[in-house]
Formats: sequence, C-alpha cells, structure tokens
Amino acid sequence: MRLLSARLIVSLILGITLVSSGFSYYEVLEEKRALRSDLERRAEMLGESLVGNVERSWNTGSDIERSEKELQRLVQRFGNREHLLGVVIYDRQGTLVATTPELAKTLTVSPPSVTQAIAQGHKESSFVRLGSMPVHILALPIRRQDEVVGGLAVVHDVSYIRAQSLLVWRQTFFTVLAQVFLIVLITLLIVRWSITGPIARAALWMRALRTGKVSFRQEVPDLAMFRPLAREVATMAESLNHARNAAENEARLREAGESMWTADRLSVQLRSRLGDSHLFVVSNREPYMHQRNGKEVDVVVPPSGLVTALEPVLNACDGTWIAHGSGNADAEVVDAHDRLRVPPEDPRYSLRRVWLTKEEEEGYYYGFANEGLWPLCHIAHTRPLFRAADWQYYQEVNRKFTDAVLEEIKNVANPVVLVQDYHFALLPRLIKEKRPDARVAIFWHIPWPNPEAFGICPWQRQLVDGLLGADLIGFHIQSHCNNFLQTVDRVVESRVDWEHFSVLRQDHRTMVRPFPISVAFTDDAASENNNHGFNYLDRSALLRSLGVEAAFMGIGVDRVDYTKGILERFLAIERFLDKYPSYQGKFTFVQIGAPSRTHIKRYHEFFAEVEAEAERINWRFQGGKWKPIVFLKRQHSHQEIEPYYRAADLCMVTSLHDGMNLVAKEFLAARSDEQGVLILSQFTGAARELRDALLVNPYDIDQTAEAIRAALEMEPEDKQLRVQRMRKIIKEHNIYRWAGNLITELCEVRLDAPEDVREKSRANVSVA
Repeated sequence: MRLLSARLIVSLILGITLVSSGFSYYEVLEEKRALRSDLERRAEMLGESLVGNVERSWNTGSDIERSEKELQRLVQRFGNREHLLGVVIYDRQGTLVATTPELAKTLTVSPPSVTQAIAQGHKESSFVRLGSMPVHILALPIRRQDEVVGGLAVVHDVSYIRAQSLLVWRQTFFTVLAQVFLIVLITLLIVRWSITGPIARAALWMRALRTGKVSFRQEVPDLAMFRPLAREVATMAESLNHARNAAENEARLREAGESMWTADRLSVQLRSRLGDSHLFVVSNREPYMHQRNGKEVDVVVPPSGLVTALEPVLNACDGTWIAHGSGNADAEVVDAHDRLRVPPEDPRYSLRRVWLTKEEEEGYYYGFANEGLWPLCHIAHTRPLFRAADWQYYQEVNRKFTDAVLEEIKNVANPVVLVQDYHFALLPRLIKEKRPDARVAIFWHIPWPNPEAFGICPWQRQLVDGLLGADLIGFHIQSHCNNFLQTVDRVVESRVDWEHFSVLRQDHRTMVRPFPISVAFTDDAASENNNHGFNYLDRSALLRSLGVEAAFMGIGVDRVDYTKGILERFLAIERFLDKYPSYQGKFTFVQIGAPSRTHIKRYHEFFAEVEAEAERINWRFQGGKWKPIVFLKRQHSHQEIEPYYRAADLCMVTSLHDGMNLVAKEFLAARSDEQGVLILSQFTGAARELRDALLVNPYDIDQTAEAIRAALEMEPEDKQLRVQRMRKIIKEHNIYRWAGNLITELCEVRLDAPEDVREKSRANVSVA
C-alpha cells in the first residue's frame, strides 16, 4: 500500500506539473501575442496620425531647412508616450531628416523596414533589436502629391513584454506548487479512506452475496490490484449466473401476465418459442448504414420503429437481417459473403446486404413499389402507375432477395423467415417453393384496399399468389385482413375460411391476422408520478428558437407524402383562424416535413405544393414576430422531434389513408405530463385503438378546424383523462408486444407441406 501511495504521489506530481506547464506555456504565448498585438495597434494609430502631419509639413522646395525644423519639432512632441522610444523621419534616399533625441545615435541610417516601406509604398511592421534592446519598428511611407518622398519610423521599447511574460511564469510556478500540494494531500486522504478500508468490506460483501445473505450493494474496486479477492469473484460470478437463469425462468412463467412488454421480456419469450430455429428478417431498409464522411466511415441508424422492435429478437437468437445495402460505404465494411456483425458497439446478430443496380432500385423501389403499389393501396386520389419494365425489375429484385435468403438458410433446419412490407410480395412463394420446411410470415405495413381498387393492378394475381406462399400474413387492422381475403376470393382459385381467417391454396394454408404495430414505450415511473413537472418544455422558448412568438402551439410530423393530408391540415388551420380571429397572433402550427422520394415527379410536385400553401397562408395572416405555420423542411431525428411533442398543445395526424401512423403513438408516448390533445384522422389504423383522440374526417375542413378549437379550449382534467387512457393502451400494446405476438403466432403455425417434401428438405439440409 505504501508503494501504491508513493507511485500515485510521484505520478500526480509529474502529471500535474506537465499539464500545468503546458497550459502555462500556452497562456504565456497568448499573453505575449496579445501584448504584441496591442502594441502594433497603438503604433499604427500613432503612425497614421503622425504621417499626415509630416506630409503637410514636408517641403521639397526652397524652404527645406524650415521644413526640417518643423519636422524636428513635430517628432519631439511625441517623445513622451508610453513605451515609445521615439520617432525618426528619413528622406527617399534613407538620409536622416528628423529624430527624437533618444534615437539620434542608434538610427542614423534607415533600418530595413523603412527602406522596404519607401520602396514598396506600404507600411511595414517588425520586431528587431537595437543593440541589446528589443524594439518594435512601424515604418510608413511619406507621400507628397502621390509620390513617396520619404519614410517615417515609430519605435517602441518591447522589453516590458518579456517582463510581463516572466511575471506570468512566476505566478504559474506558485499556482502549480499549491495545486500539487493540495492534490497530493487530498489523494492521500482518498487512498486511506476509500481503498484500504473498502477492500476488506468488499471481500465480506462478495462472500455474503454468494451465500445469499447480502442485503445491500457496494461498489467493488478493481480486483486486478487485489489478488486475495480473485477467488471470491470467480465464485460470485458463478452464483450470479445461476441467479440470471432463475430470473429468466421466472420471466417465462409470467409470459401470460399483463406486465409491460420490454426488450428483455421479448428476448426471453422468443428464445423459448424459436428453440433451435433461427430468425431471418427481410426488409428493403437496413438497420445500419455506413456512410463515408471524408476519410471517416460513419454508422447511421435510419429512424425506424421496425429496428426498435426486431433488434431484441435478433439479438436473442443470433439471427440474420437481410436488406438492401444503400449506404455509400456499405460495401467497404462487409466480408466476402456480404455480411457483417451488428450492432457495431456490441455485435449480436448478422446483417446480410443485397446489392441493387441503380436501374433495379429505380424500377423495383421507386417505380413499381412506390408509384404503383403505394398509391394503389392508399386510395389517396393519386393515380397509380404500372409499367411493364417496373414489374420486370420488381420480379428480378424479389428473386435476388430470395437467392440471398436461401443462401443464408442453406444449413439451417426449420428456419423462421419474417418478410417486411409491400416491396416483397413475391418473396413468400419463392422461398416456400425451395424450402417448404421454413416458416414464412410477411407483414404488410400499408393498407390493403378493397378488391375493386386492387383490381387496377395488372399483376394482381401474381402478387396475391406470392403472398399466399406465406404461412402467416399480418396487417395492422381487421378491415385490411377482410379486404385481403375478399381480394383472394376474387383473384385466385382457393378456399377462404372466414371462420378461422385463413386461405387454402394448392394444399398450403395461410393464416391472415391483424397485428397493430406500435412504438417503444418507456415506463418512467418518476415522470408519470410528476404529471405536470420537470419534463414539460417551455413552448415559447421553442418557438422563439424558430423566430416566432405565440401562446399556443400545434405540431405535425410527417414525410412529405400526398397520403398524409398535409394540404388539408393547412386548409383547416386557415379556416380555424378565419372562424376564430382571436387566435390570430396566438396559435402557431409547426409542421416537421421530411422530404421523401423527391425525384418521383408526383412527390416533387407535392413538396412544392405544400411549400406554396404554407407561404400563402403565412402571407395572408402573419404579422410582427408571429406567423401561423412554420414549415421545417428536413429530416429530423427522434431526439430533435421529442421536444416539440412535449411542448405542443395539440398534435395533428390527418392522413387521408394510413395503415397505422406511429406519429400519433409517438406523441402520446412522449407526453408523460399527461397533457396535450391528439387530433386524429378516422382513416388511420391508429383511430381503431386511440378512441379518446379527437377523430376527424380530414376532407371535412370545417370539422377539423372545429377540432383545433376544441383542443385548445379543452379543460385540463379532460385532456389528462384522455391522454391517460390512450397512454395505457400504448403501454400495454407496445412495439415489443407486436413483435412477440407476430413471431409467436408464426412459430405456432402448423406446417402442412407433404411429409415426403419436408423429409427431402431435411435431407438436403443434412447433406449441405
């Protein structure tokens, strides 16, 4: 222990001395630089004022002698300035014309800086030595009728700068000395009180923990320094491992309970359901992107509730996520098989990247998926475009992803594959044809329209047949399930079982179920017990940061997409301000609009329409520091959006058609103060769950305007009661419960492939 103390003291003395000396050196340099800069500034001010007087007194004619006397009197008047040694005047040839007495003997010949100033016609500044004296010389050209006729030198003594620097060093020395003494003294006390005593207590604590007799928790020191404790730590680790297993068993027993779903609970449940199987997730968007930023490669996590839901599952079962590699540095970080382990800080599962050409991405993603299926399914009065070339790319990309999936599950018995969204409608059938022993589910994140609307698609039969290759198809709400089954009944030859919501086609049964997606809900007991407390943000300060002053604030968060009802929302705000002019100057609506798919013509045009509408309404109403609409036109992270959720009086979700819309749930999850009002479109999936929101028809502008008034004038008790009920729904049906229910149901589906086919698949796996 004495050796430890000695090492610590010596290290502290050396470390503090070196660090303090470094800072002191920097401080001296800064002081020296500041003093020099100040001296140069004062010399320049003096020189500029003096050179004008010299030029007026300069005479090159018959009165040269009189001129020189006048110049001599002029320079002598400036001889008593602080740190000023004197002023010297030379003619064009460098001959001394006038000087102060202090410099008469030392500067009889013009110094280089004066010669240079005369030759080049501009001022020169330099620090030199006159004998043993350090000086600063400012040389300025003297002009007469635009001709340089001589030079002026202003000379200052700079020895005081060195004296000031030495003073700083002296003060620093005594400061460091005092710091070293105090820090060493405090360190000795800490070593005595915080290390030697706790060592013995730590050993006792670990022994008590191992035997189950401990009732408190004590911080354990670094055991590499204390060999006698190593044996007890090994025993403690074994005991803790048993305790962890017991906790997981307890969690399994509580699976059927009503306790809140968490990432840990989801992991425990899925490990028990999957058993020896492995989970494979397929999506267009990847959970981690790698972007090159100069010479560095940054890891970017795209904002996605899907990542929040499925990462705990993949972490728990060491699964694989298969996605389009869209980052510009994605190819640089994968191995020879296009895989890498993620998350970067704690690798727990594999990410397999699939590469698409620009033409494939344009045709499959932007073309067929987003100009065809997206408007078709949302029925938002934008005509879907179906091009044969896009359909060809859609099939090719689905086959490319199928090849990647089959490669990943090649040596896996009974794999579980979870396909995400409308980008991969053909994938379930393609996978099942090659691996009938795989359990395949697809979750359709957007609405499914009625059969008449879906009949617009020229390839509706192929899409439906591809989806029916899955063992389980998930939608957000029951009405989308109903629409899908009605479409199946019309489009393909099959038997629809309405009692059990399943489809039998080609000896294969597909279950169709609603799984309402949600958000991660943080159960912060402290914030919930303080409903009106510290988490509430000052909306005035938030608005002032946007250059606006208002008493009330509304918030909207959307991709700038024609399905989100943003234009209808703006019209409702305009109508509200028309009907209730008392809110003019008081109510501001902040629209956070993330640009989306802007190189698609319809999206580009719509973005311009939204901008123009916001500007029109603002031009009509705004005055002073207030305007009715603030349009923030960029992608915002969840951390940037959350302050707006917490500060807003109301949140408007006015989608014209939406599968679920998680913005409504994010807003409520953020309101731990249990205030704020949600205005929600009746055409969203969220409207089926959040009945305490103010439900509106977004096409009815007057109704939505009235909802804004009702939200702003609602009693606080009514707001709190509504938010409490809706937050309870989100808490009990969060994103982890969604993932747990979906994968659990998939694992419980009975595979109905013929026995000989399944045996053949198992044999292929064994041979591989």
